[in-house]
Amino acid sequence: MKKICMILVLVLCLAVVALATDWRVPGDFATIQTAIDGVADGDTILVGPGYFEGAFVTKRVEIKGIEGAIIYDGPAHPHSGIRNLGFQLQVGSDGTTISHFRFEDVGLAIYGIGVNDVSVSQCTFIDSIQAVTNWGGSGWNIDHNKIIDLRTTCGGGIGIFIGGRVGRDGVVEDNVVAHNKISGTLNVSDGDCGGYTGAGIVLYADFRFSDVGAKEIAWNRVIKNKVSLVSDAPAVVDIVAFTLTQGWGSAGHPPDEAIVIHDNAIGFNDFRGTVDQLAFMPVGLEDMNKISRNLGDNRGHGLHPKVFLK
Repeated sequence: MKKICMILVLVLCLAVVALATDWRVPGDFATIQTAIDGVADGDTILVGPGYFEGAFVTKRVEIKGIEGAIIYDGPAHPHSGIRNLGFQLQVGSDGTTISHFRFEDVGLAIYGIGVNDVSVSQCTFIDSIQAVTNWGGSGWNIDHNKIIDLRTTCGGGIGIFIGGRVGRDGVVEDNVVAHNKISGTLNVSDGDCGGYTGAGIVLYADFRFSDVGAKEIAWNRVIKNKVSLVSDAPAVVDIVAFTLTQGWGSAGHPPDEAIVIHDNAIGFNDFRGTVDQLAFMPVGLEDMNKISRNLGDNRGHGLHPKVFLK
């Protein structure tokens, strides 16, 4: 009998510990930032309903909006045109999940540098400069989100961005962008400098600061997304549904043989709602990646469906 009681007490204690991993904002914490600062790795933060500021994410947490949680502001960004971020993922936040939020007029809504295994799901982004930005991270799942309208500020105008910087990041791989809907208008800012193109989804290798030590952006999948976008000032900044780009700047562009974006699978997407649907820079990137079975300009290439499965 004594052993049974001891086991029962132990089970009850474990149940209390498990329940303590769920925290509420407001309730247990006044803000999302104080919640992140106060909880432990692996805990869940339930937010809403109401309007909230985003936060610096420094731990592996699940942040979930409930009953209409809206992010309208967040950490400041030094660029006056961008103004703010929603959630900035920092060192220590590998494995974080963000879901079921609505972001309204937040410049960089979800932004990570060198953070891996992040999940962004079931969110709605309204009028972002860049809705989801992953610099140098692998293993992200970006799925079932709605991105409505984008805007520029001498840059940006991007729905989902996955990029790597030469000499700074490692291989950017195993990211999945799936079942997202990106629609509406690219609103070009008054007096925008132009000379670039906005995009629904981008894979980008940044050679602007060096032309040596190139990383790879490889084995990522972009599948079953729908992109339908139009620019309100195409002569200044036009819009393309999907692009693969190796960029350059003052350090000079990479040599022709330095193709670092390769073996990515882009298939079963619907790009028909965007006039300019596919863009590649340099043009050889099209042959180095698996781009097939997309509705629109890329309808006719019939790679086997297993190419797009992990």
